[in-house]
Amino acid sequence: MEVFWEYARAFLCGGVLCLIGQLLIDKTKLTPARILVLYVVSGVVLGGLGLYKYVVEFGGAGATVPLTGFGYLLAKGAAKAVDEMGILGALTGGVTAAAGGISAAIFFGWLVALIFKPKPKSR
Repeated sequence: MEVFWEYARAFLCGGVLCLIGQLLIDKTKLTPARILVLYVVSGVVLGGLGLYKYVVEFGGAGATVPLTGFGYLLAKGAAKAVDEMGILGALTGGVTAAAGGISAAIFFGWLVALIFKPKPKSR
């Protein structure tokens, strides 16, 4: 039964993040690209302040998979690298922490580009 509640919390957390994004799209003049940037920056800021870890503890994958989770990962990696390497770690730690996800996105994007043929938009 504990697994059910873990899934329920992840669904709830991810759903709330998606709901906020949809409300921003519907009720503001923000473009989707700006909302994505807002989500990543929010994750960095909340991660840097130590607040997003509580969201991650509650929501699990529902908090780490969306873009706010990516921002949180960047902040967490930068903080760890600063502790280990000093101020230079602020420049390298975030990318080092997110390297696996970034590499996977590049690889799978390349793979899909090989398999499918792009078509121009029909008007």
